[in-house]
Amino acid sequence: MPAFATELANERPHETAVRDPRRTYGWAEVGDILNRTANIALNTDLGPRRRVAVFAENAAETAFAHLGCLLGSASTVPVNFHLTAEEAAYILVDSDSRIVFVGPETVDRGVAAAELARAEGATIDVVGWDVDHPGVTPWREWLDRGDPSDPPLDVKPRANLLYTSGTTGRPKGTELPPTMFAGGDTMAEHLEGMKANRFAAFGTHLVVGPMYHTGPLNGMRLLVRGVPMVILAKFDAEKTLAAIHEHRTESSVMVPTHFVRLLALPDEVKKKYDVSSMKLAAHTGASCPVDVKRAMIEWWGPIFIDAYGATEVGTTCQISSQEWLEHPGSVGRPIPPFSVRVLDDDGNDVAAGVEGRLFFVDATGRGVIYPNDPEKTAAANIAPGVFTLGEIGYVDAEGYVYITDRFSDMVVSGGVNIYPAEAEQVLVQHPAVLDVACIGVPHPEMGEELKALVMLREGVATPDPTDILGFCRERLSHYKCPRTVEYVDDLGRNTMGKINKRKLRAPYWEK
Repeated sequence: MPAFATELANERPHETAVRDPRRTYGWAEVGDILNRTANIALNTDLGPRRRVAVFAENAAETAFAHLGCLLGSASTVPVNFHLTAEEAAYILVDSDSRIVFVGPETVDRGVAAAELARAEGATIDVVGWDVDHPGVTPWREWLDRGDPSDPPLDVKPRANLLYTSGTTGRPKGTELPPTMFAGGDTMAEHLEGMKANRFAAFGTHLVVGPMYHTGPLNGMRLLVRGVPMVILAKFDAEKTLAAIHEHRTESSVMVPTHFVRLLALPDEVKKKYDVSSMKLAAHTGASCPVDVKRAMIEWWGPIFIDAYGATEVGTTCQISSQEWLEHPGSVGRPIPPFSVRVLDDDGNDVAAGVEGRLFFVDATGRGVIYPNDPEKTAAANIAPGVFTLGEIGYVDAEGYVYITDRFSDMVVSGGVNIYPAEAEQVLVQHPAVLDVACIGVPHPEMGEELKALVMLREGVATPDPTDILGFCRERLSHYKCPRTVEYVDDLGRNTMGKINKRKLRAPYWEK
């Protein structure tokens, strides 16, 4: 077993290291699985980029595939388990993944995606757990091929490649940034660097978000620091409270939508569960409404840390509960290596308290990088290391950042980034649609949701909105599709054909 697993198995032989809804694993079993996975990865031709994809819902095996392949000097690619086979195939090809891991919920789409990828010249095998499919190697059979001895620690650690939704209809891969990946020239240095993880100081970690997000990915790596993990298959408000109560979990990563759903539980349900074991809850994905954040602090105590940032760069701003109570609504102050600038439309810096476009300066000069898209990389940085996350806000006299609006098209719904261009490119193909624009509008639980503003072709009968929505859902993952449709006479395109999305959004946010 890896040294950490050997030590933990000796120190805590009866402790549950990993628990999901189906079964539990002790430290000795976790160590054996990770060794076998790492050694298979090391001895498999994974191509020049050494990438494997994980296209599966939350499960212990999802964590083991990610962590074991990391120990085997592979870069794992978390694939959103809502994607269609065609969408997943694009990621498999673009990332040059040589193995795709699947679970029972994704097996059919995973096999179809692998077949589509092979048709484009890709070399890829499918490995799956709890599945019986002729095109899939069973997980346990695959593990049995692995050497159970300790893998070498002089191999190179490789960052995850994560895919963001595409501004022009195609997602772009971005490596987990240095602010979220311990780095190091060797795996030994990487494991040592993991000691800086702020969650490592606490006990059992609760995974409630989907494991294709950066927060849950961070939670998986806590195993090497001896932090046990409880994995929920999907977020459920009462089951989350029950898990905290039963397993005395101490940390988790959540998004504001989770808080909204927890707070919506009846008081008698909330009172059934003791949440006093929780010592740290990081929340990310979107700015949390003031009333929601205040209510969670009153309920769970001042244990929350708001981590504002993006997949491409990691956390740019951070704020504790104590700070937030003094600066309600703020997403915090920039943390190294970042500083903040607020610019007007002419690119000039504005004074404290004045609203403008938010930009961040990366002192390392890295900024935003898309490995397979130098043009998008260049467009994301207005100067070396100076980038924007597409939002409007201001900075107060004490340096705290506040978000007030967004100038990019991106919509954040339930902590998930959605780029309207993907839905727009599908909807404009509907025979009744002349033009369309998708915008984010307020939603009490998700923060915002995608709405389609549709111009119809002259002379056509007005279709039922469900027909428009169904047309999109047949061709695109449901989470990328609008939830509502509104028919309009004009979208306000200018002479260059551009639409002012901020102007289209304004009436909905003013209500």
